[in-house]
Amino acid sequence: MSVTIVTPGLQTTVQAGPRSGMRHLGVPASGAADPLSLALANRLVANPSSAAVLETTLSRVALRFETDSWFAITGAKAKARLNGERIKLHRTLGAKAGDELQLGAARAGARNYLAVAGGFVAEETLGSVSTYLPAGLGGHEGRALQAGDVLETGAVSESPPLIKTPKAFRPRAPESLALRACDGPEIDLLDKESRFDLFDTNYTVGARWDRMGMQLEGVRLRVRSDGRMPSAPVFPGTIQCPEDGRPFLLAVDAQTTGGYPRVAQIARVDRHLLGQLRPGMHLRLLWRDVDAAIEELSAKHDYWRAWLPDVSAVI
Repeated sequence: MSVTIVTPGLQTTVQAGPRSGMRHLGVPASGAADPLSLALANRLVANPSSAAVLETTLSRVALRFETDSWFAITGAKAKARLNGERIKLHRTLGAKAGDELQLGAARAGARNYLAVAGGFVAEETLGSVSTYLPAGLGGHEGRALQAGDVLETGAVSESPPLIKTPKAFRPRAPESLALRACDGPEIDLLDKESRFDLFDTNYTVGARWDRMGMQLEGVRLRVRSDGRMPSAPVFPGTIQCPEDGRPFLLAVDAQTTGGYPRVAQIARVDRHLLGQLRPGMHLRLLWRDVDAAIEELSAKHDYWRAWLPDVSAVI
């Protein structure tokens, strides 16, 4: 069973679950930029939540099914067609050998997730098949997909149930976002006014944007740092503030250490939303203390467990 890439788009990669427990060795977790959408797509084709899918980025993608397949698409707001006929996202769909799928550019949000029954087959590297582009690990030859690439898919013993994601569990593709965040370890390196501005600014995601992280454009923060801060652990969702005062938000492929002040951390409850940020989007930070962030994460898990029983392993 296989799929052939016809039009690869801006950056389409094979993504699955993260590389867990290896940051102390300098290995980022990687995985899907939006793990909730990954799990939702896999749910529709009866795969494990972390099975390998295709993650598309912003632009149009086309592929051809070389064998009869079951598939589903989630994530950003986008139009999709199978052999030229419109199809809907968030449902189990069937394709015949030779059928061509066209997924349009993301109109809101940034990334879509295409799952096939049986998952995409890729070689596991350091505990995951996910693509980590900076080091050329995992996925399909450790790189973004190219026209003509043929991807093998896993065998399935029976057809998955034909289901739809309930409307209550379909995340809306955002045009702007408010993300809950906690103080970072070095927030005291900001002056009093800048600590206020950090959580009282409507930021715009800048053109410097990828799976490593993104520049936040808005008010310039004043930070007391001479650029000689010792490197310290960083994670997806860490917001660093270099000497130029322009905050930088680390994303799913973020490095494991950094030398700029860590002024805030996106709370785990909203970290999956980083994958749908795109250049030009507006972003605001909502301050939470640690106890509130933990309580709200627990509430979110309780809500999603009705559709994704293992949601606590997803977000």
